[in-house]
Amino acid sequence: MLSKEKLLSRTVEHLDITRHNTVPLVDAMRDMAFSARDLARAADIYDRMLRDGDCGIILCLAGSLVSAGLRQTFAEMIRSRMVDCIVSTGANIVDQDFFEALGFRHYQAEDRLKAGLDDDKLRELHIDRIYDTLIDEDELRICDETVKQIADELPPRPYSSREFLREMGRFLVERGKGEGSMVRLAYEWDVPIFCPAFSDCSAGLGIIGHYHERGDEPKTSFDSAKDFYELTQIKVNNPTTGIFMIGGGVPKNFTQDIVVAADILGHEAPMHKYAVQVTVADVRDGALSSSTLKEASSWGKVDTAFEQMVYSEATLAVPLIAAYGYHKGAWRDREARRFNNLYATAAAAK
Repeated sequence: MLSKEKLLSRTVEHLDITRHNTVPLVDAMRDMAFSARDLARAADIYDRMLRDGDCGIILCLAGSLVSAGLRQTFAEMIRSRMVDCIVSTGANIVDQDFFEALGFRHYQAEDRLKAGLDDDKLRELHIDRIYDTLIDEDELRICDETVKQIADELPPRPYSSREFLREMGRFLVERGKGEGSMVRLAYEWDVPIFCPAFSDCSAGLGIIGHYHERGDEPKTSFDSAKDFYELTQIKVNNPTTGIFMIGGGVPKNFTQDIVVAADILGHEAPMHKYAVQVTVADVRDGALSSSTLKEASSWGKVDTAFEQMVYSEATLAVPLIAAYGYHKGAWRDREARRFNNLYATAAAAK
C-alpha cells in the first residue's frame, strides 16, 4: 500500500530556458514540414515581438502549465523583459505559482500508477491529481487561507485581479518568500497580471471565507469590469501589441477583446500586430480555445501579417519557442515597460 509520503516524494522540476539553447534546433525545423515548420515560424514571430521597440507583449496562460514544469520558463520571461503583461487562469497564478511560492511543490505520479490511479484512494489521502501530477490538498487549503488573510488585511473595497495579485506579490516580498515566483517577480518588475475569472481558483476559495465572515460589514471583493478596463488601458497607451497565447479560453478572448474595447472607448487602436497560439484544441467544434488567429481577424482583433497557430501540447512547444527568444538575445536591448505604472499614474491624477 502506497502512503501519502511515498506518493508525494518525487517533485516536478521546472525547466530552465537559460540552460537550453534551442536556436539551432528550431532553425533546423524551419526546413521541415507540418508542426515543426509552424513552430519555427512562431518562434520567428516571437523574436520579432522582442525586437520591435514599440511592441508590448502580452502572455496568455490557460491549462495546468505551472504545475507541469513551466514555472521557471515564465519567471525568466518576466525577469528578462520578454513579457510586459500576463493574462491567465487563476489556477496557474494562485493554485500553482503562489502555492509554490509559499514553499509547497507539485509531485510526479509514479509511472506504474499513470494508467490506473485509484482516485478514490487519493481522495482519502487528501491528494489531488492533474493527469500525472499530484498535489497535497492540505497544503492547498493553506494557500486558500493565505489568500483570505491577504483579503482580511486590505482596505475593504472592490479590487481588480491585477490589484489583488499585486498585493499577493507584496505579501511575498515583505515575508521574504517565493523568490523566483511569477507573482513576486511581476510585483518587482511592475508587470501586471490579470486573472479574468479570478474566483475560479484558490483566490475564490479564500475570498469566499472572507466574504462569509464579514457578513454585512464592508468587504474585499473582485471587480471584473475594472479588470477589463485596466487591461484595455495597455492597448490604449501602447497601441502596438503582440500576444503569445498558450491554450485558449477566457485569457485568450479577454486579451483579444481589448482591441474592440479600445474602439468602444473612442480610441483608434490597431489590431494586435503579432500573435502566436499554442493549442491542442480542435477547430471543428467552434470553441474559443480552438478558434484560429485568422478567424480573430474577422472580428478586428488580430492582424494576419504575423500570426501563427502551433498545434502542440504546451510542455513540448513552449520551451522551444521561449528558449529561442531568450537565446536570440533581443531582450537584452529591450526596455521593461512596467505597465503597472499606468495605474499608479491614473490613481495619482484622481
